[in-house]
Amino acid sequence: MAKIVILGAGVAGHTAASFAAKWLGNEHEVIVVSPNSKWNWIPSNIWVGVGEMSKEEVTFDLAPVYAKTKANFKQAKALSINPEGSESNNSPFVTVEYTGQGKEGTTEDVAYDYLINATGPKLNFGATPGLGEGTNLGEHTVSVCTADHAIHASHELDKCIEKMKAGERQKFLIGTGHGMCTCQGAAFEYIFNIEHKLQERGVRDMADMTWISNESFLGDFGMGGLHFKMGGFVTSSKVFAESLYAERGMDWIIGAHVNKVESGMVTYETLDGAIDTQDFDFAMLIPPFAGVGMKAYSKDGSDITDTVFAPNGMMKVDADYSKATYADWEPSDWPKTLQSPAYKNIFAAGIAFAPPHPISKPMKSPNGTPITPTPPRTGMPSAMMGKAVISSIRDMINGAPEPTHTSCMAEMGAACVASAGKGMLSGTAAAMTVFPIVPDFKKYPGTGRDINGTTGEIGLAAHWVKHLLHHAFIWKAKLKPGWTLIPE
Repeated sequence: MAKIVILGAGVAGHTAASFAAKWLGNEHEVIVVSPNSKWNWIPSNIWVGVGEMSKEEVTFDLAPVYAKTKANFKQAKALSINPEGSESNNSPFVTVEYTGQGKEGTTEDVAYDYLINATGPKLNFGATPGLGEGTNLGEHTVSVCTADHAIHASHELDKCIEKMKAGERQKFLIGTGHGMCTCQGAAFEYIFNIEHKLQERGVRDMADMTWISNESFLGDFGMGGLHFKMGGFVTSSKVFAESLYAERGMDWIIGAHVNKVESGMVTYETLDGAIDTQDFDFAMLIPPFAGVGMKAYSKDGSDITDTVFAPNGMMKVDADYSKATYADWEPSDWPKTLQSPAYKNIFAAGIAFAPPHPISKPMKSPNGTPITPTPPRTGMPSAMMGKAVISSIRDMINGAPEPTHTSCMAEMGAACVASAGKGMLSGTAAAMTVFPIVPDFKKYPGTGRDINGTTGEIGLAAHWVKHLLHHAFIWKAKLKPGWTLIPE
């Protein structure tokens, strides 16, 4: 019997756990470790953040789902990995600390034969002074990174709407809260959903709306931008994004590193080295991501964290981390099997793996401040990685000497439906496909991507698609009948 331990129950981890339980059955043990008791369909948090969905509509309890599959669920956070075991225990193990199940604060060593790190990111609010962390989260800004954050954001938004109804003008600032952020897409969706709600509530004319981002141009999205087919023509994400913001009367600040947040004001540095400020009454700024802070120890107890993890806390996998400059970077640098080069029974999936470099061109201000979006690795790519990794582990349990499945962002496409306002008759969304995620300018000169596989449309129909996908992926995550028929 093999023991498979999966750290994290987000998109990547839950996908891996679901297929592990289906494929491996009772012959092997599947253990899922997550500090959260609930699963959250994060893409719909933006709707919670404008009061169009409840927390209950975007979350569900994990324990009953894993009980159905006979997976062993531990509500705990991973503290460290001993991939060689210890002097008193020859089996590799991970040390976890319980956050629930009546065992809060207690630790346990969980042995494994195969380990999947799908912990996702630490929301590194503390990287920007004043952005908020711990008990100060929400003091100056709001967030939609979790369902609870989004509920708070919705309440604060309602307060602003009431002020506007009373004749008090409000300033909205939405975007990224640091020069090295990712997830521009979530902030993009949120600003347009706020704008849509203000229109519906009849107070849009009382709002000044500004987008602030570390992107060097609108529509970069951490992917270096893209060209895509839309309405029979080829356009760029830059033109597309600029049109959307202009049509809705929004201002934008780009190439910006927010370096300080105070009550009603941010200070930021731009790519030209200028330092400026922006006032706000309501701000939602996405924090940068970091690894969750796991340590790694050798058999004799010495610290080998630097062997297993990159400096940002993400796990090293089969990527080429040796390329020093943008001119040297290649699509082939990106990992394929997501296997640890140091320990062949350890894999990482989703945000937990360390990318070899950004996808967007790296940039710095004259002051040396990095202002570059980090690579997006959420949603569909995370799910595909989770499935590929557990597929390889299944085959290795059955005798395969090496991983048998790959999930490389330079070889895979992705689909995204970005909401621009919720409403069954008034809503809009942008439906986009991109192939490949990491551009390959040698294979696809000029654009870096296959134009026939990179498309976009915007309208009410795309909103219906996003709404249907919300329900489809909740159904899939709950492992309801036919869940395997719903693609990752």
